[in-house]
Amino acid sequence: MDITDILHTVHHRTYPLPHSPWIMVQSWHELLFEHWPIAPEIMRTLVPACLEIDTFERNAWIGVVPFHMSGVRPRGIPPSPGISAFPELNVRTYVVKNGMSGVYFFSLDADNPLAVALARSLFYLPYFNARMRSRRVDDTIHYTSVRTHRNAPAAEYRARYRAIAPVVWARPGSLEAWLTERYALYTTAGSQLYRGDIHHLPWPLQVAEIEVECDTMALSHGIHLPDTAPLLHYAQRQDVLIWPLRRIPAH
Repeated sequence: MDITDILHTVHHRTYPLPHSPWIMVQSWHELLFEHWPIAPEIMRTLVPACLEIDTFERNAWIGVVPFHMSGVRPRGIPPSPGISAFPELNVRTYVVKNGMSGVYFFSLDADNPLAVALARSLFYLPYFNARMRSRRVDDTIHYTSVRTHRNAPAAEYRARYRAIAPVVWARPGSLEAWLTERYALYTTAGSQLYRGDIHHLPWPLQVAEIEVECDTMALSHGIHLPDTAPLLHYAQRQDVLIWPLRRIPAH
């Protein structure tokens, strides 16, 4: 990971890097973006009123994103065996606040109880404990997840996916760029709204295919996916810098 190169490559961002120092680094591996269009009026009932639903050509979008992480650590601290690498699976949509687009997470399942506890308490993110496995066989990722978090809605995911085309970089203004090139997350704690900034190089995307045995991730939040094939994009690796949450006015 070349952090200097990451920090100096900013042409793909729609707003500047934060002025404050970044505090954490992560590497994301064998990541799949699964996306479906959703009517904005449906999404409006599920997202806090202080956030505007972001749309592309009048559609809101829902994403299910499986991957696994490595090198998760605070700035200046070496990775710790057993807690710095684990699978994660998130369910997300896209929002805007004060003209700044970002991601809103319905859930982030992870196979690391310590990471789940810290993310819930420090970043106010809806992390859930899960029993998970991400395994590569030849060119195919075999991914399974069963949510085990106490008193949480049941959620399960079993799928096999792989890239089927060369790497491309999304054209600015395209749907692919709109879905993936997101450099902030929004979350709430009580009546407070927070934004967390991230930064990485442009996504090295590949068209993908998938075989799904079970997926109730979105359904666990009352979201019924359209009966259509998802838009699929695969990325082999992305190195990511993370900034602390900032409280912003909700209204």
